[in-house]
Amino acid sequence: MAVVASAAVPLMLVASLAFLASAEPPASERSALLAFLTATPHERKLGWNTSTPACGWVGVTCDAAGSTIVALRLPGIGLLGPIPPATIGRLPNLQVLSLRSNRITGSIPDDLLQLSSLRAIFLQNNDLSGAIPAGVSKLGALERLVLAHNNLSGSIPFALNNLTSLRSLRLEGNRLSGKIPSISIPSLNAFNVSDNSLNGSIPQSLARFPEDSFAGNLQLCGKPLPPCSPFFPSPSPAPGMSPSDMPGAVSNKKGKLSGAAIAGIVVGAVVVALLLLVAIVFCARSRRRRGAREGPKSTAAAVGQTRGAAPPASGDGTGMTSSSKDDMGGGTSGSAAAAAVAAGAGTGEPSRLVFLGKGAGYSFDLEDLLRASAEVLGKGSVGTSYKAVLEEGTTVVVKRLKDVAVARREFDAHMDALGRVEHRNLLPVRAYYFSKDEKLLVYDYLPNGSLSAMLHGSRGSGRTPMDWDARMRSALSASRGLAHLHSAHNLAHGNVKSSNVLLRPDYDAAALSDFCLHPIFASTSTRVGSGGYRAPEVVDTRRPTFKADVYSLGVLLLELLTGKSPTHASLEGDGTLDLPRWVQSVVREEWTAEVFDVELVRLGASAEEEMVALLQVAMACVATVPDARPDAPDVVRMIEEIGGGHGQTTTEESARGTSEEERSRGTPPAVPTP
Repeated sequence: MAVVASAAVPLMLVASLAFLASAEPPASERSALLAFLTATPHERKLGWNTSTPACGWVGVTCDAAGSTIVALRLPGIGLLGPIPPATIGRLPNLQVLSLRSNRITGSIPDDLLQLSSLRAIFLQNNDLSGAIPAGVSKLGALERLVLAHNNLSGSIPFALNNLTSLRSLRLEGNRLSGKIPSISIPSLNAFNVSDNSLNGSIPQSLARFPEDSFAGNLQLCGKPLPPCSPFFPSPSPAPGMSPSDMPGAVSNKKGKLSGAAIAGIVVGAVVVALLLLVAIVFCARSRRRRGAREGPKSTAAAVGQTRGAAPPASGDGTGMTSSSKDDMGGGTSGSAAAAAVAAGAGTGEPSRLVFLGKGAGYSFDLEDLLRASAEVLGKGSVGTSYKAVLEEGTTVVVKRLKDVAVARREFDAHMDALGRVEHRNLLPVRAYYFSKDEKLLVYDYLPNGSLSAMLHGSRGSGRTPMDWDARMRSALSASRGLAHLHSAHNLAHGNVKSSNVLLRPDYDAAALSDFCLHPIFASTSTRVGSGGYRAPEVVDTRRPTFKADVYSLGVLLLELLTGKSPTHASLEGDGTLDLPRWVQSVVREEWTAEVFDVELVRLGASAEEEMVALLQVAMACVATVPDARPDAPDVVRMIEEIGGGHGQTTTEESARGTSEEERSRGTPPAVPTP
C-alpha cells in the first residue's frame, strides 16, 4: 500500500502540471484582446495570434491558474486613436490596465468603468479628452488612478471620494477647471493636480500634500500655497481698534442714534475739519520757508554727501529721481540706492522703490506700481509673481516675497550685488521695495512664458510641441547663464528649474530667473531647489554650491530630453523614482530609445545622435559624487560641440556682447561664457 501511494504522488503532480500548461483564458477574453488590437492602429508588432496561448502574449498577464486575464500592459507601443468599445471592457477580471505613453484619443470608455476588479489604471501621456467620468467611482477596488498629461477638461468629480482604497491620484498636465473637491480618503498618499486651470481655495483635507502637487494653477490659493489674499493687502487695524472700527466697516449693532448723539457727531466733525485745515496751512507755510533757506539742490547734495561723493551733475542719468517722485516715495537709481534707503530708514520716511542696473531706464515709481492692474502669473516656493501693467503702458513682473529672514541692510547689500549682473541668458532684478510688511522684486516681463509651461502644458490637439532645435537652444541658454553667474560673478544660482527658465521673443533664447535669492531666506530643507532638482549633498539651502547648480542643470537637461517633470517619472506612475534614477534604470537595461520624449518621436526628430550626446552630458551633470560633475563652462562647451549653437551666438560672440555697464565696473568676462 505504501508503495502504491508513493507512486501515486508523482502521477498526480504530473497531471496537475499538464493541466496548468493547457489552461487558457476563456475564448471571449482572447477575442476581446484581438478585437482591441485589430481596431486600434499601432506602430509596434506584438505577435498576438490564435496559435499561441493568450497568457504568453506580449503585455498580457494571467492569474496563477492561467484561467483569466488580470493585467494588460502596453506602454509606448504607438497605439493611435480611441479605445474601441466592447473590447477591453470584456475582460471581467482585469486588475491592471496600463496604456501610458501612446497616442490614445477620445474619452474614457464607459465599459471600462464596469470592470469592478480594476486596481490600477495608467493612461498618462496620451491625448484623452472630455471629462473625468463620475462613473469611475464605481471601481471600488481601485488603488491607483493616473490620467496625467492628457487633454481632459471639466471639473474633478466629487464622487472620487467613493474610492475608499485609492492610494494614488494623478491628474496633472490637463485642462481641468473649477474648484478642487474635498477628497478625504485616508489611504491617499500620492496626489497631484498641477498644471491645470483650477481655482479657489485648496481643501483642508488635501493641504498635507506639497506645493508641487498644486503648482501651475494660477488661481489656486491656500495652504500649502500662499494664502488667498489681494496683490497688496488692506491696512490692518491700528492697535486697540477692532476690524469693525475700520473706516467703511459695517456695524452689526441694532438700534438708532439719539438726537443728542447725532448733534455731538456733527459738532465733533466740524471741529476736526477746522483743525485739519489749520494743520494744512501751517505745514504749507513751513515747507515754503524751509525751501527758501535750503535751495533747490539740497536733496541731491545730501545724498551725494551721505555716499561720500560729490553730487551728480545734472542730466548724467545717475540720479533718476525727480523732486516729485521723491515727495511721493518714488524711485531711486541703483547708484543712489544705499543712501536713499538709509536716509529713509533713519528718518521714518516711507521706503522707496530702488532701481538697479538697467532698471534705471524705467520711469515709474512706487505709487505707479501700486495703481497698476495685477494678474497672477504663478506661485512658487519664494513668493507669488504678478504681471503688472502700469497706466503708462509699461509691463513688468512683480514678485512678492514671503518669509524673508534678513534685515534691511543685508537685503539692500544683496540686491545691489544682484543688480550688477547683466547677461542675455539671465533675467536680473530691475528694482526692489523693502518695508516691514512687504518685500517686492521687479523684473522685465517676457511674454512667452516658462520652459516648464512649454514642456508640460496640456498636450491637446491645439498645442504646438517643442521641437528639438528649441530644446537645444533652451539647454544652451540655461547653461550659458549659469556659467556666467559662476565665472563672472562667483554667484551660485540655487534654484535652477524649468519654471525659472523664461523664453525670450521668437524662442531664440532663454533666460534664467530667480537666481541667488537663497541668502535672504531662512535655511530649510524644502524651500529652494526642491521638487526633484536639488543635489543629494545639499543640506543647507542657504549655501548651494556650483556643483549643486550643475546637478540641477543636469536634471533640467533630462527634462528637455524626456519631456517628464522631475518628480513624475516612475515607470508605472506612482511617483517613487526621481528623474535621474529613472533614466539610469532605463539606460542600464539598454532601452535608451525609451528615454526620449514621445513628442520628439512624433515630430520625426532626426537628431538621434545629438539626443544621445546630450543625454551623456546630462548624466555626467547628475553624478552622485559632486567632484565627478563638470563645471558649468565645460557644460557650455560640450553642448556647443554637440549642436553647433543651434542658431545662437557662439561663446566668443556672446562674450563680446557684455554690457558696457559691466565692463565699466571692471567685472571680468565669463570664461567661457556667452
